[in-house]
Amino acid sequence: MLRKYSIQIAESNHLPRLHWLTIFAAMLISICWIADGSIHGQEGISIPIFGYEIVNSYPHDPEAFTQGLVYDRDDVIYEGTGLCGRSSLRRVELKTGRIIEQINLPGTLFGEGISLWEESIIQLTWQSGLGLVYGKENLTEIGRFEYRTEGWGLTHDKRSLIMSDGSSTLYILDPETFREMGRINVTLGGRPLKGLNELEYIKGEIYANVWPTSRIAIISPQTGEVRGEIDLSGLMPYSRIGGSVDVLNGIAYDSQSGRIFVTGKLWPRLYEIRLTAPERS
Repeated sequence: MLRKYSIQIAESNHLPRLHWLTIFAAMLISICWIADGSIHGQEGISIPIFGYEIVNSYPHDPEAFTQGLVYDRDDVIYEGTGLCGRSSLRRVELKTGRIIEQINLPGTLFGEGISLWEESIIQLTWQSGLGLVYGKENLTEIGRFEYRTEGWGLTHDKRSLIMSDGSSTLYILDPETFREMGRINVTLGGRPLKGLNELEYIKGEIYANVWPTSRIAIISPQTGEVRGEIDLSGLMPYSRIGGSVDVLNGIAYDSQSGRIFVTGKLWPRLYEIRLTAPERS
């Protein structure tokens, strides 16, 4: 039976995501980083900035506008893709990039972040105010829910869903009713950190792609403070971004082995990375 829920979430300040604006904004933010080494360019902020090493590189569908990425088990990942008329939910073989199974969203929906919850997969949409719930094994839609903000990223902490909308606010949702249970206001040096996009929950902290940058913010769920950053500059050279590829987006975590995977929109590769010793910003 198809289930439908409605949740009430306050409107947020939204960031446009037209492709050419993505490129322009990424260039501007990159210049700011060169100047001072932090996401916002705030003076007097000192947080650890982790580098990375590439452990493995795997094929990734260069036509996939990646909006959500989740590791399941046995080297299988689930991926949610975006763009109207091209959005999908797919089960993918990690090592080969082979699409095992895929369903396409209706042409009017722009797919966004995804999360596994028990035996279901939950997928957001961008501006339709609609979340979709699927059975994990056959990707059959089994429910829907509504929200009054944009949908960007989604993860969970084994108790609650955590949702982003491109602002500096993360929303805590009941995974059964999808009602809002609370909010996390994310700050860097006491100032709101906007652009929170794809999410992953790793060892008690929230990892968030910060659109449209090449950095991942590490956020305390208790305080909302950014406790560190991962600098993935150079993983996909900017010379390619704006051509055939788009920005970094997609974090997946294998909790059994501790592996971290990242990719981006229209990227031809998906990477397993290892974090390296941090520097101070």
